[in-house]
Amino acid sequence: MTNEYFETQPNAEEPRRPVPPPVPRHRPKRSVWRIFTTVLLVLSILLNIVLIVMIIGMASMLTPAALSEQVVETVVVPGDHKQKIAAIHIDGIIDGRTSRWLKTQLEAAEKDPAVRGVILHISSPGGAVAASDRIHYEITRFKERTRKPVVAFMQSIAASGGYYAAVAGDTLIAEPMTITGSIGVIMNHMIIKDLLEEKLGISPVVIKQGDRKDWPSLFNEITEEQKHYLDERIILPAYERFVQAVYEGRRDILTESQVRELADGSIYTASDALDAQLIDAIGYFDQAVETVAQAANLTDPLVVEYRRKVSLRALFGAETGSSHRELVDTLLETLLVPQTLYLWDGRP
Repeated sequence: MTNEYFETQPNAEEPRRPVPPPVPRHRPKRSVWRIFTTVLLVLSILLNIVLIVMIIGMASMLTPAALSEQVVETVVVPGDHKQKIAAIHIDGIIDGRTSRWLKTQLEAAEKDPAVRGVILHISSPGGAVAASDRIHYEITRFKERTRKPVVAFMQSIAASGGYYAAVAGDTLIAEPMTITGSIGVIMNHMIIKDLLEEKLGISPVVIKQGDRKDWPSLFNEITEEQKHYLDERIILPAYERFVQAVYEGRRDILTESQVRELADGSIYTASDALDAQLIDAIGYFDQAVETVAQAANLTDPLVVEYRRKVSLRALFGAETGSSHRELVDTLLETLLVPQTLYLWDGRP
C-alpha cells in the first residue's frame, strides 16, 4: 500500500506555497495623560531654571548695597545705615589676587558716603613682597584721600607681610592668641641639578651672555659670591623697606633703632607684641568696632563686610578654565622662580 504522504518523485520540485501578506501590527495609542505629564515635566524643568536665574539676579539687586559690578555687602553687626564701618579682609597667603581684592574692597568703602571708618581684618602669615607692599600702599592712599580712621584687627596670625599690612593702620589690635611680628625677608630657591642628572638622566645646558644672568640657577650650587650679590640687590632692599614701613607706622611710639632691634625675624605673641609696642591693644573684634566708632564719633555703628558678587559665568563654570590656568601658573612660578617673601612659615 502506497503512502502518498511520504512518497515523492525524485527530481520533482516542491510546489511554491504562496506567502501570506504581512499582518499589520497594531500600535497602541499613546494615552493623552502620558503626553500631558511629559509636557508638564519639561515645562517644570524650564520654569525652575528661569526661577533660579531670577532669584540670583534679584538677590544681587536686593542686597543692602550693590556697590559695584564686583562687590556686594553683608551686615555683620546691625546698626544705623548712615554710620557704617567696613570690615575689610586680608586672609591667607598674600599674593597678587589678595592685593587686587583688597583694592576692590577699599574702593567700595571709599565710594560709599555712609562708611565712616574701616577695620582691616587680618589673618595672614604674609606672602609675596610686592603684593604685601601694594596692600600697604593702597591702605595708606585710602587714609590720605578719605581721612577716615583705619584700625588693624589681627586674628590668629598677622605675621611678616600680614604685619606689614597692619602697620598702615592707625591703631593695631590683636586677639590674645595672635602670632605677629616676623619682621624680615626670605628668599626660597631650589636646585634640581642632581635630580635631573642622577634620577632622570637629563643634562641641563645653559647658554648665556653675562656672568650673572642665571644667578641663582636651578642647575648649579649657589656660591658665596652669588649669595652676597642677591643679598645686596634683593634681600637687603626688601628688608629696609619693611623696617621703614614699620617705623613710619609706629614712629610715635618706637624709634628706628628700636624697630631694627625687633626686626630680626622673631615672632611675638600678642602679649609680647604689646610689651614691645608693636601693637596698641589686645582685644576682640568688638573692641576694634568700639575703637573705630570712637574715632569717627559714631553712636550706633552698622558693621558691614564685602564679598565678591556672584556672576552667572562663575556660577555655571564658564570661568573654571581661567582659574585652572592661574593655579598652574602659580605652581610653576613657585617651583621655578626664586621667591622673595615677607612670609612666616610656621610649619615644623
